[in-house]
Formats: sequence, C-alpha cells, structure tokens
Amino acid sequence: MLCCLNPDCSNPLNPCGIPNCQSCGVPLIPLLRGHYRVIKVLSDEGGFGRTYLAEDVDKLNERCVVKQLAPKVQGTYALKKAIESFQQEAQRLQELGKNSQIPTLLAYFEEDSYLYLVQEFIDGQTLLKELRQQGTCSETEIREVLLDLLPVLKFIHERGVIHRDIKPQNIMRRSPQPMLTRGVGGMSASGGKIGGAKGELVLIDFGASKQLSATVRTKPGTTIGTRGYSPLEQLQDGEAYPASDLFGLGATCFHLISGVSPGLLWTENGYSWVASWRQYLKRPISTDLAEIFDKLLKKDIKERYQSVDEVIKDLVSEPLPSPSPILTNRLLAGAVILLLGFGGVWYVNDFQLLDFIGDKNSFLIKTLNGHSNLVTSVAISPIPPDSPLSKGGLGGILVSSSFDTTLKLWNLATGKEIFTLEGNAGSVHSVATSPDGRTVASGNGDNTIKLWNPLTGQEIRTLYGHLSSVESLAISSDSKMLASGSFNGTIILWKLPSGKEIATINSHSGAVKSVAFSPDGKTLASGSEDNTIKLWNLASKKVIRIFKGHSQPIRSVAITPDGKTLASSSADDTIKLWNLSTGQEIHTFKGHSFSVNSIAITPDGKILASGSSDHTIKLWDLATKWEIRTLKGHSKEVTSIAISPDGKTLASAGTDGTINLWRMVR
Repeated sequence: MLCCLNPDCSNPLNPCGIPNCQSCGVPLIPLLRGHYRVIKVLSDEGGFGRTYLAEDVDKLNERCVVKQLAPKVQGTYALKKAIESFQQEAQRLQELGKNSQIPTLLAYFEEDSYLYLVQEFIDGQTLLKELRQQGTCSETEIREVLLDLLPVLKFIHERGVIHRDIKPQNIMRRSPQPMLTRGVGGMSASGGKIGGAKGELVLIDFGASKQLSATVRTKPGTTIGTRGYSPLEQLQDGEAYPASDLFGLGATCFHLISGVSPGLLWTENGYSWVASWRQYLKRPISTDLAEIFDKLLKKDIKERYQSVDEVIKDLVSEPLPSPSPILTNRLLAGAVILLLGFGGVWYVNDFQLLDFIGDKNSFLIKTLNGHSNLVTSVAISPIPPDSPLSKGGLGGILVSSSFDTTLKLWNLATGKEIFTLEGNAGSVHSVATSPDGRTVASGNGDNTIKLWNPLTGQEIRTLYGHLSSVESLAISSDSKMLASGSFNGTIILWKLPSGKEIATINSHSGAVKSVAFSPDGKTLASGSEDNTIKLWNLASKKVIRIFKGHSQPIRSVAITPDGKTLASSSADDTIKLWNLSTGQEIHTFKGHSFSVNSIAITPDGKILASGSSDHTIKLWDLATKWEIRTLKGHSKEVTSIAISPDGKTLASAGTDGTINLWRMVR
C-alpha cells in the first residue's frame, strides 16, 4: 500500500502503482525525497500535519517514522511559531540522538511546501498500551521504570532540553530481541528475552520540548503539555524546569501502579489529587517509594525534586525489593555507585567521579560565571592598536554567547565582565570576531545576525536573509567578509562593514554547524550535519571538493595558518586532518569518548585543541599527532573553544553555563 501525503485526505491508503489518490485525487508520491515509501498514517496532529510509518528503500526497506508539518493556522505569528517548533524538534533530536533511549533523527527537509522530519522507528509499544494489555505494575517494576528513565532525563536536562510532556503515551518499550543460545550446531535464536529482562524504554515525541532556561515562556494563553501529567507552573504560566519533567514522571508512575489516569483525576479534582494519590492504589507500597512519589508530585515546584540526581539518591539509598537484571543493568550503565564504609550510598555521574578522585588541573586560570543558561560559543577579539583600550592591559576581549539571549564581553586578562549585550530577540547560537578587532557578529535563533562594536558595546546593524536559525559564523582574515551557516543548510556571504549580502550558496542537506575561511580568503570550508565538509571557491561560489569520512554529523572545522591542512571534528567522537589541496585524509585523532563539538588551532599552527561532550578539552601536537594533555574543569559537555591571538590562552564554554580560561603553556 501507498499513503497519500495530503494532510486533509480522509482515506489516504492506496494500492501501489496508481498515479493519483483514489480518495482526494492528489498525485501520489511513490518515494518521498527519493527513498522513503510512506505506507501508513500513525497519527493526525490536528491541523499541524500527520505522522506516518515509512520504509527506507535504500536500507532494505528499514522502517522509519515521518513527521509532516502542514499547519492550518492563520496569521504570521502562529505560522512562524509552528515552523520554529518543528525546527526545534529536529534540532533537539539531532543533538540528543546518540542516546539509545531517544529516537535518532535520520533526515529533515522540505518537499512540496511541507516540512518533513524522519526519525528512527521504535519497534515496540507505549507504556499506556502495555498497561492496558498487562495491567498495573508492581513496586519492583515501578522502580525499574524510574531507573530506566531517570538517566535519559538527566541526559536531556544536561543538554538544555525539557521534554514538557512526560506521560505513558510518550514512553515506548522496545520489543526484546531474541536471545542467542549455543547449541550443537552453533548459535541459534530462541524466543526468550535477553537476560530475562524487559526491553529498554525510549522517550518519544520531542515536539513539545523547549530549550532549557531559567524560565521558559510560551505566548500568553498557550500551554504545552497534558493535563494531569503537567505541573501547575507549566499549564498555568507556561513555565518549565527540570522539576516539571519530574512531576510528569511521577504522574506517569502513579498511573502505571494504580491504573488510574491522572488526566481524569485532574478533570474531576484539579491538582488536589496529588495530595491524596494513595487512596487510588489497589495495594500499599513501601514507605520510601511513597515518599519519593510525594516529592515528585508536589504542587509547589519549590517543594519538588529539583534534579534527577536528587531522585536517584533517594531511590537507591534504601534496600530494593527483589532486584532484577534490568535494574542492575541500568545502574551499571547510567551511574557509578560508591558504597561507603558507614553503609551509605552515593550516586555520581561517571564524569563527575573522575573529577572527584582527580587533582585540580594546574592549567586552569579562572572560571567565569555570568550567563544564566548554557554558553553556546566563545571567540577572542584582539584590541586594535589605535584604540585607547590597547594601553589598558586588556590583552584581548573574550566574547561569549548563550541561550539566555545575551552576549557578554570580558577582559581576557582579568576575567572581569565589560559589557552585557541584550539586543537579541532569541537564543544566541554562534559568535565570531574580526581579526582587526572592530566587529563582533552574533548568529541568532530568530534567523538574524547582529553586528556589534566590541570596543563600545553598541549594536552596528542587524542582517536579515536566513530562513532558519544561524548556527555558525566566521570572518575572513582581512575582516571584509562574513560567512554564516544556518539550520536549513544555507550559507550566506556578507560584505563587512556594510552588511550587504554578497551571495547565498546552498548545497548541504543538513544544518551547517561550522564555517572557516582559508588564510588567503579565497576559499571557505563548511561542516554540516549531513556528515560532509565542503570546500568552496569564493570567487565562483562553487564547490571545489567534498570531504567524506566522518560517520556522524560534523561539529567544527578549522584551517591551519599555512592554509595546507583542514581539521574537522564530529559527533562520531573523532577529529580528522585533511590535505586541503588533494582532499586526502591525513590522520584521525581518537581519544574523546563523546562528540567533539569544537576545535581550534594555535596561531603558530603547532597545536590543535578540541572540546568534547565528555567534559574535557584535549591538546594535540599536529607534527607528531600525539596527545599533549587533557584539561578537566567543566562539569558538563564543552560546547565551544577559542585560542587567543598570542596563543597563550584558551577559552572553553560549556552547558554548565561557565567559561573556563586555561594557560596553553606552563
């Protein structure tokens, strides 16, 4: 069967081989984007499009899920918000998809005026369907659910995301794979479950997710979430925090153990049910689990658990009834348990454990605090020699951008804040400084670029032209050209200081996460989430060559000062060096255990620095290809790094909201 992609079609299923839908007459699309055969409607999004089941013919008809955005909304604001929400869902899935408990993003594109998002198909069923088929959960099963889901919530919260719609319908359990058993003839599949355990839980539907900030607000009068599962601050004020997801988790577990829908209780009693939830249980539960439920379901957010770690600490600090294989596996996979001599239990993240038992890093100069959300990008601007500031001992200006919508300028020598620039309409995704020290560019989530004077803190102008968020920026060595890469794969070239658009080049099929000019200003390298790096001739605006070798999206690109070598980093945890003239791969650095989000090269071309989601920065010798040292100081993933013009100082930014300054030499 073939599915009609008209979101208004009342009977979309059609036999293969016919040109038009039998129901609505719209032409059928045999293969969406050339390789997705859409075969079934999974859900209708009520005026915003549909979700379909599809097969990828290029992958032996592997199943996948296709989400279609076709909003029937009036007014530019509503349409803009619908598109932004859809783009944000794609971005979140791209960022979070390395976790096996979150569906992987496979593609994001536009076709026939509709936006499409393609993601991994989860073979299994939701916890709501499981509840209806198998009945309520035991206390042991509820503990397993908590210990399966808490690490994935910790994972998304650390990366600046709140799901906002935790409920049984949005949690799927993967179907257990057949267990391999050894017989006389070798290995064979049995019908049993691996280890006797249930399948892994997967968190789905990130369409309601929002970037994490001190306060996340929607337009007045609108809410995101589900009554009964979403807390008061979310439904009443449109505010969401990590604690808001924990309320949803508590409501979900209550539903699974009682069989009573929180939505029905909310309709009848409002939030009063959270104080009397025990009366709906069919059998009593242990005191410690009941106390955890009490704190998860607090109406007042200030009285609720504030983080996943707090829940896990209470959950594992008491004896667990009848431990099961899945419980043991989750503990070993998601955490390190330290058993202390006096009988207590500490839960710590594995990276935090390394910092706990290790010495302070002697290369750390200073930690800068000031942003209220994750720091997305850092850059270092020199001081123009003709500026009065050149005699003020600054040594350079550090510029940082954040999801808190601000830019901050810092004295690189002292670490003191100079300016906070607040003219951005939304989160700031990227920042770049000009080599002459006279311009700072910021790329924003509202599709704009702003130019600033770093010496005065004044806004120069706003550049319009991108149709989606600006993910990356670079300024040429002569300070006369700006390149910007966006979420939809487009690159725009701009003239500086006028801000006049020179050209738009569009060849990537995924977000452009990094751009870099060659030292002579004749070529531009762009790294994309389509797993490729492209080298552009800036005179002809044509692609010179394409670098392929990374197995995951490109996070950062840089070119050595001699213009001979291109460096690239990727979500595949590696850094690669390429011959810029021939396109041949020279070397692969392996050492990070998670995505390498940012790279930078010293002005003398001798050292490459890399910042990773494994919370570390590594320094590499480009001549010997050896690792020089590892810098540890961030408690969460490193998002961006920059090296000062004199090569003596490295700045690193993280999702922990801090900026660290490091000395490059002793």
